[in-house]
Amino acid sequence: MPYEPPTHRVERSIRATTGAKIVAGVDEVGRGAWAGPVTVCAAITGLRRPPEGLTDSKLLTPKRRAALAVELESWVTAYALGHSSPEEIDELGMTAALRLAATRALGALPVRPDAVILDGKHDYLGDPWKVRTVIKGDQSCVVVAAASVIAKVRRDTMMAELGADHADFGFCDNAGYPSPVHRAALEKLGPTPHHRMSWAYLDALPGWQHLKRVRPDPETAALEARGQLGFDF
Repeated sequence: MPYEPPTHRVERSIRATTGAKIVAGVDEVGRGAWAGPVTVCAAITGLRRPPEGLTDSKLLTPKRRAALAVELESWVTAYALGHSSPEEIDELGMTAALRLAATRALGALPVRPDAVILDGKHDYLGDPWKVRTVIKGDQSCVVVAAASVIAKVRRDTMMAELGADHADFGFCDNAGYPSPVHRAALEKLGPTPHHRMSWAYLDALPGWQHLKRVRPDPETAALEARGQLGFDF
């Protein structure tokens, strides 16, 4: 399917209007998964011409995405990853867990960005960062698209490694996201140590409902109610 390649338009605008010299792109992966961490990549690219075919990681085949990630890791000026564990997601809620992972990623960069382009419409990062949110930034902004691809490939690799000890769950294929294989394994075996134990998928598993962690967190409850059950395959 044809798509418009990402550009540096937003980054140029931020530089021109704010005087920022270093602009990072931030994107996350794993928000909707039942298992595994939420992973955030912060990348800095400058205004150089990107590798051919760069776009949102979800629009790429796994083979092309993996090859492009290798190319990007040597092409970007800098990148860093941050994770929030399933335990942190359960304890903090997704918004705070995303903030924690993004802060870890940005803090691990060799230089502190003057501004951040954040994929999506919600600023889950906040002060003290100067943030510009961009809906579908992973398709339209070079620096966010680069972060998107690196984050996706790194987390997929991590989930495949975790799945080596839990073959029935198919983590190497579903990366911890909802799938028929994943659901069947949950019904039969129950959650692994890598599962998020406060999430609504447990409500549909009678044999394992008693394990669910309950937190008085309206934000997380609303997020789950908007689709985190994931049983509509």
